[in-house]
Amino acid sequence: MDQASGSRQDDAHSGLPVCYRHPDRETGVRCTRCERPICPECMVSASVGFQCPHCVREGSGTGHAPSASQPRTIAGGAVAADPHLVTKILIGLNLAMFLVVQVRPSVLESLAIIGQWPPAPFHPTEGVAEGEWYRLLTSMFTHEAIWHFAFNMLSLWWLGGPLERALGRTRYLALYFVSGLAGSALAYLLASPGTATYGASGAIYGLFGATAVLMRHLRYDMRPIIALLVINLIFTFNPGMNLSWQGHIGGLVAGVVVGIAMVHAPRERRALVQFGTCALMLGVVLVVTLLRTAQLT
Repeated sequence: MDQASGSRQDDAHSGLPVCYRHPDRETGVRCTRCERPICPECMVSASVGFQCPHCVREGSGTGHAPSASQPRTIAGGAVAADPHLVTKILIGLNLAMFLVVQVRPSVLESLAIIGQWPPAPFHPTEGVAEGEWYRLLTSMFTHEAIWHFAFNMLSLWWLGGPLERALGRTRYLALYFVSGLAGSALAYLLASPGTATYGASGAIYGLFGATAVLMRHLRYDMRPIIALLVINLIFTFNPGMNLSWQGHIGGLVAGVVVGIAMVHAPRERRALVQFGTCALMLGVVLVVTLLRTAQLT
């Protein structure tokens, strides 16, 4: 304490102020906004003079939004205090829907993907082809068997948390929904019109694809994620499991495409490439849905 007190006393005798963030450093420069003394390490170039880190963070007079100085993820998203918040919300939505289905099983019929029902020679009255496009979305949050729900939610937590942290909330959410809708669209296109398809698996496989892209970009060991993906694909194409391979493959392909855009987009056009790719994939979903609807009607 004696040494620190002497240091401040010496600064006072020198006639120069000290940096407001580094009291042991003399400086003759002040922030052009708040006039706090700042040392060379704390100087941030502005249109006129220098500003302190505090004014830059607040966006005061810099011409930049306050978020411009926030730390960013590898994909350019804002770093959040809780990097698992969106994943928790998605699991909560799936859980809520699962409980509803358990209480009222008949709800499943109105939420799952069905191309047309009833089949010929009856006149169809429900299904995606009959205008119920919302099924492409609601089916992503619908589960009937507890093992199906538990496996998907465990995968969502295991894959979603790291991806949300790496991409940021908005980009992670875009990846999840684009992958899920792509899986729904391919299931609608290739599955029998009377077959009910549901589950978050399309979105989960999208997370698998994006995780593989991210791990390759970071030069991590790819063997664990490849082995897990291969095991899942074996189950997918096992006839005894009665799983929708169309939804899984659709989600996986979309996840890889969106993942590449998220991770490899050039910095100067990052948002344009990332969200433009998401819009392009949604356009493909729309075209596939329209084509299948035209076939069935």
